[in-house]
Amino acid sequence: MGPRFVDCHSHVVPSGDDGAPSIDDGLALCRSAGQHGTGVLFATPHVWPYLTLSEDREAEIRDAYERMRPHAGLELRLGFELTPARPLLEQDPHRYVLGGTDRVLMEVPFSGPADLLFALAEHVESAGLRPVIAHPERTEAVLDDPFIAEELAARGWTLQVNATSLLGRHGHEPEECGWSLVERGLAGVVASDGHRATRPAHLDEAYELAAVRLGERALSLFDGSALGVATQSPTASRAASTGA
Repeated sequence: MGPRFVDCHSHVVPSGDDGAPSIDDGLALCRSAGQHGTGVLFATPHVWPYLTLSEDREAEIRDAYERMRPHAGLELRLGFELTPARPLLEQDPHRYVLGGTDRVLMEVPFSGPADLLFALAEHVESAGLRPVIAHPERTEAVLDDPFIAEELAARGWTLQVNATSLLGRHGHEPEECGWSLVERGLAGVVASDGHRATRPAHLDEAYELAAVRLGERALSLFDGSALGVATQSPTASRAASTGA
């Protein structure tokens, strides 16, 4: 069996965002991810400026997660993906951590400047947590000024590139930028950002390509070591998820 991947970014738990619309759809995505080599999968519902994490929404998300977890076919964990917004600067970021870690996933806004991202990452860091910066290679700010990615990495924040970017599924510029980030060692993690059946939470194809281009160094981008997460064997993972 090949490596068991750790995927820190997906939208497999129904949450009212643009990810899985139902528990059945989410479970299908989880099982497919497991069949493609993922051992630990983080569900990271969006927290957008216009889709906040109200108490009711959080309760619904956590209920869906608990219903899915025993049947996911891998180790399913819960976190959130934050789009920078000023109200988040007044909140305790521990609410949004990737389960079992000290990391908080946040994205570079797809359009506009990255100033608020820097402020949010500093806020997370001041709380004793560690920012993970999602898919910078797909964003207007970084594509217009690649130095922004260098500055983010220089702060010690983990950059996460999408597997689909490395496979060219978001166009030439994100593909080129994504490979530049991983080949120069600026990005520390590759994740799926899987949303739906047409955009599944798969990492195996990108890993195979990265292994050709990067050699042994590729595994550290996929195995969770950059996040302090280790995979279990499939048998142990099933036992952990069922409480056996």
